[in-house]
Amino acid sequence: MAIHSRLTPLDDATMSDAQRRVLEAILAGPRGNLDGPFLAWVHSPKLADHAQRLGAFCRYETALPLRLTELAILATAAWWHSQAEWQIHAPIAREAGVSTAVIEALRAGREPPFEADDEALVYRLSQALYETRRVDEALYQEAVAAFGEVAVVELVGVLGYYALVAMTLNVFEVRRGDGDLPFPE
Repeated sequence: MAIHSRLTPLDDATMSDAQRRVLEAILAGPRGNLDGPFLAWVHSPKLADHAQRLGAFCRYETALPLRLTELAILATAAWWHSQAEWQIHAPIAREAGVSTAVIEALRAGREPPFEADDEALVYRLSQALYETRRVDEALYQEAVAAFGEVAVVELVGVLGYYALVAMTLNVFEVRRGDGDLPFPE
C-alpha cells in the first residue's frame, strides 16, 4: 500500500550514501519495508539507524506476547490520533488476538470491553502513564506481579517508542493509502 507524506521524496538521485545504507538495513531487517516513520527518519540516517534498531526490539523481541505489544501500540496510536500508526497496527493487533471490539473501542476513545485481564492491565498502565505521566504504586505492583519487572520496563519502552513514532507520523502527515482515516483531523 502506498505511503504518502509531506516530506521531500527521496530517490536514487537525491539520497546520500548514509541514507542508502540505512535504507538497505531497514529493508533487510524484520520489517522488510519503509512503512511508517521510516519514510521520515531516513531523511536523518543517524536517527533512522538508532530508531529502527530500537523499534525492532520493541516490536519483535520484548518479554511481552505480541498481542499485548500490539495493544500497547494501539493505545498509543489512539492517544496521539496517529493515522498511519493505527492503519498499520490495527490489522496486526487483530491477527495477534486483540478482539475487534477492543480495537474499535480504542479507536473511538471508549473504555474497551476487555475479556483478558492482561489486556486490561496493559491498557490501564498505558492510560495512567499518558493521562497523569505517572503510574501509582498499586498499579505498578500489579503490573510487576502479572508480567515481571523486565516486561514492565519493556512495556514502558514500547509506549515511549511508539509515542515517538506517532509524533513523527503526525508531524510529517504520513498516511497509508488514500482511504478513510481512523481519526478525525
